[in-house]
Amino acid sequence: MFLYLVMKHHHHEQIRFRSCGLYGKPSEDGLDLSTDVLVFLGPYVQLGSRRGMKFVIPLLVAITACYCASIQSVFNSEWNLFKLEYGKNYETAAEEEFRKQVFLENKYKIEKHNARYELGLSTYKLAINKFSDMLHDEYLKLHGSRRNKGQLGSQGSTFVTPENVNIPDEMDWRKLGAVTHVKDQGHCGSCYAFGAVGSLEGQQFRKTGNLTALSEQNIVDCGILSHYKTFACGGGFGVEVFKFIQYNGGIDTEESYPYVAYEQECMYNNKTIGARVTGHVDLPSGDEQKLKEAVAVIGPVNVAICVYAGMHKYSEGIYCEEGCGNDYDSLSHEVVVVGYGTDEETKLDYWLIKNSSGAEWGENGYIRICRNKGNRCGVATDAHYPLV
Repeated sequence: MFLYLVMKHHHHEQIRFRSCGLYGKPSEDGLDLSTDVLVFLGPYVQLGSRRGMKFVIPLLVAITACYCASIQSVFNSEWNLFKLEYGKNYETAAEEEFRKQVFLENKYKIEKHNARYELGLSTYKLAINKFSDMLHDEYLKLHGSRRNKGQLGSQGSTFVTPENVNIPDEMDWRKLGAVTHVKDQGHCGSCYAFGAVGSLEGQQFRKTGNLTALSEQNIVDCGILSHYKTFACGGGFGVEVFKFIQYNGGIDTEESYPYVAYEQECMYNNKTIGARVTGHVDLPSGDEQKLKEAVAVIGPVNVAICVYAGMHKYSEGIYCEEGCGNDYDSLSHEVVVVGYGTDEETKLDYWLIKNSSGAEWGENGYIRICRNKGNRCGVATDAHYPLV
């Protein structure tokens, strides 16, 4: 329990106290609107006197007990609703208690961050989602696709900007029919497959005029059997997916080879091929202008990003944290850039990115990361697209 005594030099003395601080601790600024209680005592109570304190302390204890019981009831209700909504089940009581504490801590961080957002001190909002019972490091491990850059072999063709082409100020390939539904990689470190396949789906659409969802499970099950750097649910590289599909002679459709979020026996069928790859193109590392040109002219591009603090709780707005790294070692998650633009409210340029965490995450499965801010989060550090 935290008790704060505040002396006021006017007719009413004020005692401010926090009972059962939301997560068992006061916030850094000593103020939490959800848990601060203000008790105003009349002029008959002298806080500095022994007689006054004999009255005040029992009163605080009684109010604190009632308040704690009420807050605990609210917490339990929120926790139970979270478990019900996201189908959460835990093997032991100890595991559930741990997850509950993580959930409450994340809830505290979300409320604190969103208070800053409402004051105009942040450009994005956070929200409770299916990852809210996970630590950031756990989420990072789940979405950690990257291995040492030195493991990669020969690279692809170099991107050359087409001549006599006007680059629009904004682009959204969803509106042009080149982007499939938002998918969910589940508890499998297969984001590299989703990032590469998303770009390939766009290129196949541009070639044929037909949008066909392709099979990430084909990559998870079969890529690991090759000499390319794809390791089923243990991570990999999107660019290696392009190489594998070229070597394999194609990739199955999602309909013929659906996703199950775990490694199984390879069941590739060359009679249900949805797309083929003839090579791939590498964009200049760190060059946001070249990435913009490629997205505008070519289509959705496979990129890797740094998963920085709070990103797994992202809800809406322009994610633009200064600490979000852009070097190769910072990159841990592969996604698809499907467009770009400028936010009307904040005036920030942004990348429109398709994630693989389901449609209930972020902005209907998408995140906008700020653009032209020194390659924030490494969006342009390691970008590729396939040739079909």
